[in-house]
Amino acid sequence: MSENPEHDQPMPLVSHLTELRTRLLRCVAVIFLIFAGLFSFAQQIYTLVSAPLREHLPANATMIATDVASPFLTPFKLTMIVSLFLAIPFILQQIWGFIAPGLYRHEKRIAIPLLVSSIFLFYAGMAFAYFLVFPLIFGFFASATPEGVSMMTDIASYLDFVMTLFFAFGVAFEIPVAVVLLVWIGVVDVKYLKKVRPYVIIGCFVVGMVLTPPDIFSQTLLAVPMWLLFEIGVLCGSLIRKRSAHDETADDHNDQPPATQP
Repeated sequence: MSENPEHDQPMPLVSHLTELRTRLLRCVAVIFLIFAGLFSFAQQIYTLVSAPLREHLPANATMIATDVASPFLTPFKLTMIVSLFLAIPFILQQIWGFIAPGLYRHEKRIAIPLLVSSIFLFYAGMAFAYFLVFPLIFGFFASATPEGVSMMTDIASYLDFVMTLFFAFGVAFEIPVAVVLLVWIGVVDVKYLKKVRPYVIIGCFVVGMVLTPPDIFSQTLLAVPMWLLFEIGVLCGSLIRKRSAHDETADDHNDQPPATQP
């Protein structure tokens, strides 16, 4: 196939590094702009994030701050993390702008849907954790509290706990994108993925055990969606692989010189 990447013009290394620095500075600037707009709402943001736990606290129980600076630093930290999460579409757009000139036309047709899907799936994973997983986990913890023990969670510990779960579910929901990429670049094929399906299911539960608290509910709530997302990735990978092969064949046919007249 003689198709060349669009805008395929050699650039010196210094130009690439300069462009990379510029895009990194843009990402940092956007994160801080979002943070500046959200900082005045830091307390409300923490109240929203802590709602799944507070709803299951016993009567007259509250969350606590065991460190002097926690009432300020914990919402501050959360607001910075939220700013980073909200800036993910812009960050990925900058990454795409940096690598897109070196891609073939048929590669761009596949890469753009993958980029959009990765953003949507990451946010979907976080929403799944917040609206479904957190209520079940905290309800279980509250019901399992021994008699005579007051459930009073430190706000900093809670933030670390939920951020770990947010990140775990956000990354776990990227499995279809990862599977499609592996099939697309030829690292594995769909037949092999179907063959190793039993090991993938076991691996999902192992990952659930590592990334979630030591209870069967949260482990299952992470492992089962990971397995289902793997199956979706296998299905999409088979479809994209067929489409990619068709596009490459079409490009080869278009690149052939026209027949000469006698």
